[in-house]
Amino acid sequence: MGTNQQRREAAKRKLERQLARRAERAKRRKIIGIGAAVGVVVLAAGLIVVFTGQDEDEGAANAQGEASSSAAPSDNAAPSEDVSIPTQRVEPVERSEPLPNPTTCEYPENGQAAKQVNAPNGQNVPSEGTVDITLSSTAGDIPITLDRSLAPCTVNSFESLVEQDYYTDTACHRLGTQGLQMLQCGDPTGQGSGGPGYTFADETHQGLKYGRGILAMANAGPDTNGSQFFMVYGEAELPPDYTVFGSISDEGLKVLDKVAKAGHDGSLDPSPGGGKPNTEVRFTDVSING
Repeated sequence: MGTNQQRREAAKRKLERQLARRAERAKRRKIIGIGAAVGVVVLAAGLIVVFTGQDEDEGAANAQGEASSSAAPSDNAAPSEDVSIPTQRVEPVERSEPLPNPTTCEYPENGQAAKQVNAPNGQNVPSEGTVDITLSSTAGDIPITLDRSLAPCTVNSFESLVEQDYYTDTACHRLGTQGLQMLQCGDPTGQGSGGPGYTFADETHQGLKYGRGILAMANAGPDTNGSQFFMVYGEAELPPDYTVFGSISDEGLKVLDKVAKAGHDGSLDPSPGGGKPNTEVRFTDVSING
């Protein structure tokens, strides 16, 4: 067994290698957007890395004042036997006070669209009722329900993108299987950097929580929502920074469980964690039901 000094030096060299890999990834801007739970800490021979949930390009907390952290917990590629998925759904998210109905939304232009679409009409947007949508994919159908009472501007945008076939023939680009169990989708480029050419504000609120069955928006910081979203099939101890706008059906969760158990390629380790799912999830059709 080495001395404490040798262990510290070995840990430092390991951290330096990790930072070099992160710096290389930072050359490509990605809207990873789903950060780690605040307070997740890795201890290695006195070096402390705190995963804070910031975007990869914005940096994060430091280790010993000099190490930039990652955007999500490290999530090594996982074969089926390594993935433990809870079966219990989280309780449905609700607002303590209803929003004005109708409401007004703003969708300012932002960046180049990954796929050309028109921004939605933000006038007289309803904040009551639900919308049922089926995400037909190469892995199976994933029915979801959007809830206007939670996030009317988000639902309005999602409906508009569906109606313009924005999501059709797009593949989900990030699967997390450890710590943060979710599938992230909604980028036509498949790289995690694409959006619809506009953004809109967060619709978060007190008491927001994440877990099995939750549908939420990915982002690159406050009020940077676009087209990317994530579907939680298991654990997700996240800060309340991601707009929840609906839920996933039991049928859809079965599909996500199957995809999760097949693992991912680890291409996004160690920052932000996870990787491209080994089982492709490409949306062959996305349709509003009824």
